[in-house]
Amino acid sequence: MHNFIPKDIADYVAQHSSPPEASLQHVHRQTFLKTIMPHMISGHDQGVFLSMISAMVRPNRVLEIGTFTGYSALCLASGLRPDGKLHTIDSNAELRHMQLDFFRNSPYADQIELHTGKALDIIPQIRGPFDLVFIDADKVNYLNYYTLMIDQMTEGGIILADNVLWYGNVTQGETDKKTSALDQFNKTVTSDERVQNVLLPIGDGIMMIRKL
Repeated sequence: MHNFIPKDIADYVAQHSSPPEASLQHVHRQTFLKTIMPHMISGHDQGVFLSMISAMVRPNRVLEIGTFTGYSALCLASGLRPDGKLHTIDSNAELRHMQLDFFRNSPYADQIELHTGKALDIIPQIRGPFDLVFIDADKVNYLNYYTLMIDQMTEGGIILADNVLWYGNVTQGETDKKTSALDQFNKTVTSDERVQNVLLPIGDGIMMIRKL
């Protein structure tokens, strides 16, 4: 997870947020031991935020776009109803064994379904509606994911999109593809009369969207 706030503030935030469960600490350790880009994992405070949102929503159906090693999926699954289901999609087949191992050894083993492949191809195959969606995949397709998902959200359903500040580059007039795509996503969501939204300065920025 990118984090551009000063380290002393980031450390203070972590120290004053509820600690992660032991299973999440294990996922975090293994991610840093066994992957080449461990910073992609959701941070401690972001994980607590995802868990709290899920606990408040009490979702029946959750979709996550971008699994990485499964830390955020486990946080999102923690608030599922007893008969709820979380679908998580990742394009990196090399991580599938690690992802499945973490899921099978979690309390949510029977509630998480992992899909490996291109999200734009897989999303139309998953039955909605969804109460909670987390977008944390390839940045250039955020608007495409939003377009696919918004009509599949329940009334009051929540979409969370990560990295929408992109190191702060969205405020600097940067024109690279990722920054431009994220800026366009932020503008489109803010002008969409079907939703209420707030951009939260958590980690690298989380756009929180509620379907009206």
